[in-house]
Amino acid sequence: MKNRQTIVIIGGGFAGVELAEQLLKADINGRVVLVDKNNYNFFPPLLYQVATGFLDVSNISYPFRKHFRSADRFSFMMGNLEEIIPKENKIILNCGSIYYNKLILATGTVTNYFGIESIKENALPMKTVTDAINLKNRILERLEKASKTDDENLRKKLTTFVIAGGGPTGVEVAGMLSELRKNILFKDYPELKNTKFDIYLVDGLSSILAPMSKESQQYAKTTLEKSGVIIKLGQNVKDYVDGIVHLADGTFIDSENLIWTAGVAAQKFKGLPEESFGKGNRLTVDSFNEVRGIKNIYAIGDTSLMTSDPHFPQGHPQLAQVAMQQAKLLAKNIIAENQGKEKKAFIYNDKGSMAIIRRNRAVADVPGPFKHFNGFFAWLIWIFVHLMSLINIRNKITTFFNWLNSYITKDQPLRMIIDPSKINSNKR
Repeated sequence: MKNRQTIVIIGGGFAGVELAEQLLKADINGRVVLVDKNNYNFFPPLLYQVATGFLDVSNISYPFRKHFRSADRFSFMMGNLEEIIPKENKIILNCGSIYYNKLILATGTVTNYFGIESIKENALPMKTVTDAINLKNRILERLEKASKTDDENLRKKLTTFVIAGGGPTGVEVAGMLSELRKNILFKDYPELKNTKFDIYLVDGLSSILAPMSKESQQYAKTTLEKSGVIIKLGQNVKDYVDGIVHLADGTFIDSENLIWTAGVAAQKFKGLPEESFGKGNRLTVDSFNEVRGIKNIYAIGDTSLMTSDPHFPQGHPQLAQVAMQQAKLLAKNIIAENQGKEKKAFIYNDKGSMAIIRRNRAVADVPGPFKHFNGFFAWLIWIFVHLMSLINIRNKITTFFNWLNSYITKDQPLRMIIDPSKINSNKR
C-alpha cells in the first residue's frame, strides 16, 4: 500500500503507551510497533506501595497485549534495544531486528548510583516492579531474622532503614515505613516490641522535595519528623560496605537496609553519536522532539532533553505529565506531517506537582491563586489523581478497594515473601 509506514516505539511507560494510543486512534496508514523489555505496563508512582506491602503488583500493572488487543494496526515485541542503525532506518533487538519509518525512544530512566560500586552491589533500588518485589522480600526477611536473633546489635542493624534521596519517592517510602512501624510492625512481630526501628531520610541538598515550594518542603519535613523519621540534609551517601552506610561528613549509620532513591539517568544506545547525548545521558531534541542531527528518530519523556521551551531553558523536569504531553503532541505532529500540515512546537503546560507523606497527609503545588495545599485535602487530591492515572478501569477499581481496606483497617494482608530466585532443590 502506498506510503505505508512503520512507527516503532521503544518503551511502554507513560510516554510510550500514550503515543501508541493516540496514533492508533488516528487513521494513519501503517502500523505501530511497541517494544519493551517487559510484557506489561506499570505505574511507577505507586511502586513504593508494592514495596511496603500495601498494594499488589497486579494493581499497578497490565499486559500490553491485553491493553491493545482490539487494535489491528498494533504489534508488540518483548525485547531489549541493542543497537540503532540510523542510515538503514533499522534497530537491532536481542530478539531480532525491525525496519522503521519513524523511531521513538520513550525508554525513561534507570537508577543512577553515581559510579559507587558498593552501593550498586548492596543497596536496594526501587525503579522497576522487580525492584519493588525484591525490596518487599528483603524488608520482610530482615524482620523475620530480627525477630529470632538474641544479638541486640544485629537486631538494631536489621531494623534500621536508611533512605537515600529526599525527592517524592524517598519521602513517600519514609512515610510508608513510618506507617508500617506505627500500625503493623509490633502486631505482626511482638518479639520486636522494644526495638526502635529507626528510619533515616538522607539527602545531599538543604531540603527535601527540592523541586516543590518552600511550604511543601517545610510541611513534609515537619510531618515526617513528627512521625519519627530522622532527616539528615546536606549529606550524601558516599559508601555502603558491610552493612554500614558512610555519609559525606565522615559519620556512619549501621543498617542492613539502604534504600536507594537518590538519582536516575537516561540510557545510552549504541549507534547514536556521542554528541546526541546531553546531561544525564538525555537525548538532545528540537522543539518537535526529533533528536538533533538525526532524521526520523525522536525522544520523548524522561530520556529527552529539550531546551527550546522558553519556560524551561535547561530542559523539562522528568515527570509523567511532561512525558504524556510530549507523546500527545508528537502523535498530532506525525499525523499532521502525513497530511502535509504544519507541525507545532512543544510547550509544557505545568499542572503542578504533589507528594504523599503518610496517612491523611500530602502536599500539592498547583498553578493559580491557590498555589499550595497540604494535609487531608492535598491527600485526597493525590488519591484522586493517582487513581485516574492508572492504565485502565480494572486497576482503578482494585487499587481503590485496596486503599479503602487499608484506610479502614490500617493494615493490608500482602506481606508475603515470594521470591522466585530461591529455586526449590526438589524441583522436578
